[in-house]
Amino acid sequence: MADNNVQVWEVTEPYLDLHCLLGEGPFYEEATHSLRFVDICQKRIHTVDLAAGPSSLNTLELDSTVSVTGDIEGIDPREKIVVGLKYGLAVLDRKTGQYEYLQRFSNSADVTKSSKPVDYERIRGNDGAADPHGRFWLGSMTDFNLGDFQPEGALFVVDAGGKASTLIRPDLTIPNALGFSPDNRTMYFTHTVDNAVYAFDYDPTSGDLSNERVLYKHTGPGSPDGFRVDVEGNIWHAFYGSAQVLKISHKDGSILGEIRLPTNNITCTQFVGTELFITTAADEEGEGGETSKKYGGAVFRVDVGVKGQPLFKYKLNA
Repeated sequence: MADNNVQVWEVTEPYLDLHCLLGEGPFYEEATHSLRFVDICQKRIHTVDLAAGPSSLNTLELDSTVSVTGDIEGIDPREKIVVGLKYGLAVLDRKTGQYEYLQRFSNSADVTKSSKPVDYERIRGNDGAADPHGRFWLGSMTDFNLGDFQPEGALFVVDAGGKASTLIRPDLTIPNALGFSPDNRTMYFTHTVDNAVYAFDYDPTSGDLSNERVLYKHTGPGSPDGFRVDVEGNIWHAFYGSAQVLKISHKDGSILGEIRLPTNNITCTQFVGTELFITTAADEEGEGGETSKKYGGAVFRVDVGVKGQPLFKYKLNA
């Protein structure tokens, strides 16, 4: 990137040298000033008290892949949170490790939208987030160890209260992160295999989507993975396979900044104040070099001088 208007941050050391296989889903737990994140492959939820530092790391291991977490409105996150699991969206008791599904992908309305029948044993939950209406959007994709990823995934939304879920977009391969503009009138969504970040008009009354367009089309190395939106509306997007996070303008999709990291597979970002925490996945083959192999799966942080948008909470009692 030769553009002198692009701000660059260099990160050389990890905050948590954890060696996740697939670190993902960083979430700031404001009530406890903690960072939660998952290791999808190892079925783990990690939590670190940010005041106490890395030595406070606590790990909960489940019997299901866990891909994303969210807070529940009115409930202490130390007690229960919402989680994306193998078969759909569930409520997790953090004290016992037990969970109960709110909605399974297979039970969603409009599943017939898919171009062919979906074998729900073949898919798992991926990224997602709560929206301004307290609903939870969750993507699904081909599970591990089934060969190449197929267009058998989808994007679902689970109603507040968990009474129903609806298939919004079928025939997706890797539906990834989604987020909202500061005025809650635009929803952003990344489909990794399209190398694109899409923008939709989001109706603040109904929550309906319209006016789909491409905000950003990636033409460089790596693939777009997870992102967060800052208070100015710009998108801080992780790129798997290219050791970077890009700051993308919400106005025209131009690149405003680049965070360079010492490992190859960057998965997602999360703001805590003006610090950006960044999860990564293992680089077991050392495709990014020995340093990349050494730090693959670690968590990094860097002060980028701007705060992030608070994440919404799921409304369980709607």
